[in-house]
Amino acid sequence: MTPKKQDEAVLKDMEKGVVNTEVSGEMKKAYLDYAMSVIVSRAIPAIEDGLKPVQRRILYAMNQMGLKPNTQTKKSARLVGDVIGKFHPHGDVAVYDAMVRMAQNFSLRYPLVFGQGNFGSIDGDPPAAMRYTETKLMPISSELLQDIEKETVKFIPNYDNSMKEPELLPGKLPTLMLNGATGIAVGMATNIPPHNLTEVCNALVAYIKKPKITIEKLCKIVTGPDFPTGGTVFGDMEEFV
Repeated sequence: MTPKKQDEAVLKDMEKGVVNTEVSGEMKKAYLDYAMSVIVSRAIPAIEDGLKPVQRRILYAMNQMGLKPNTQTKKSARLVGDVIGKFHPHGDVAVYDAMVRMAQNFSLRYPLVFGQGNFGSIDGDPPAAMRYTETKLMPISSELLQDIEKETVKFIPNYDNSMKEPELLPGKLPTLMLNGATGIAVGMATNIPPHNLTEVCNALVAYIKKPKITIEKLCKIVTGPDFPTGGTVFGDMEEFV
C-alpha cells in the first residue's frame, strides 16, 4: 500500500473512532515524541540563555514574585508552589532540588539564587525541607532578567494556556559558558565545564574586535575551566590543547 493510500485508510478509521496502525510504527513515533520532549523540555539547556526549562521557570517565577536581590527572602515552599502551579507541572521535589542546586556555591561557579538556611553541603548533606528555607534572586540573575517586561524575548503559553511564560530569558551573560551544564536526555547528553567570567568576557571582546581570531588565541584568553571548588591539572599542557 502506498503512503498516500495508508493516510487515506487512517483518516477513514479515525472517522469511525478507531485507528489501525502497526505496533512497531506507533512505538517508534511515541518514543521519538518522548525523546524530543526530554531533550527540549527537561534535560538539555538552551544555548541562548544557558538554562534548562526548570531553571528558567524558577528565575522567572522569582522575578514575578518580586524576589529581587535587594528585597527580603521568602519561603522556598511558596516559590516552588508558584513554579509547579503556573509553569512546570512536575513534582515539587524536582523543582526544589533544581532551585537548591542553583543556590549552592559548590555546584555552580556563579550561583543564580540566594539561599537562606540549610542548602546542603559539599559533603553530601541534604538541604532542609522547603518549608524551612528561604530564597531570592542573586544580583547576577538580574542581568539575565533585565528588560524582560519590554518584549525583548518571545512569550509562549504555559502548559494549560492560562498565562504566558518566556521562551528564553534576555540574558546579557553567556551563562552556558559561565556555569556549564550537565544533563542526560534520550540518545543525547551534555557535560560542559564552567569558566571564569572575566576570561569569557575578555574573549568575547577579542572576538568582536577580530571575528577571525583563531581558537588557539582564544584559548590563551580563556585558559581553562574554572570550577567552583577549584582543581589541579596533572600532566603537560600539550596533552590538553
